[in-house]
Amino acid sequence: MISSSQALDLIRDRNLQMLTDSCLEGQLSDDATELVRLASRCLQSEPRERPNPKSLVASLTPLQKETEVPSFVLMGIPNSTCCSPLSPLGEACSRRDLTAIHEVLENIGYKDDGMTNELSFQMWTDQMQETLDSKKKGDSAFKQKDFRTTIECYSQFIDVGTMVSPTIFARRGLSYLMNDMPQEALNDAMQAQVISPIWHIASYLQAAALSWTMKHKQH
Repeated sequence: MISSSQALDLIRDRNLQMLTDSCLEGQLSDDATELVRLASRCLQSEPRERPNPKSLVASLTPLQKETEVPSFVLMGIPNSTCCSPLSPLGEACSRRDLTAIHEVLENIGYKDDGMTNELSFQMWTDQMQETLDSKKKGDSAFKQKDFRTTIECYSQFIDVGTMVSPTIFARRGLSYLMNDMPQEALNDAMQAQVISPIWHIASYLQAAALSWTMKHKQH
């Protein structure tokens, strides 16, 4: 049996043959071997060793053979009829309805954001005031659905780096989607989740951005 520490060493050294159960030798298809290889790359400790989302999607797409068959059928899992209904944001993402996503984000505001509690007296400088002005202009542009201005103002806020806000990354990510820039949107959604790992909105936006990325590849 391989211990967890040994498994990490094998992943780091990309020794997939040792990592694979000996009982499965010669039984894994080329696709399965490729999936193990991709998974091991995603688990690398160094960020530069991991695949970026765009290359990962490109690698996984050819491996998806049964696109019309539900996952639970392929995996032999009984289909449960008792499914929890999606939230309004989940429904909007599943429909690729950017207008509805915008409405949800606008209504939520910053209530899930801890940013306003992180200010200190030392941060009230001229630069801080300019940063807050950029945020206010971005908020106004987002409300007015001026998404190019939203990107510009929120980028100014983010570049200063005085405060971090998952909501601003989510709003800029949606603005990128509105401007047909799904890769930038995905990057922002992932950054929002780095800041707030359990924030469900970041996960929904990642799904929406990935959906748009796949849509681009099909055309």
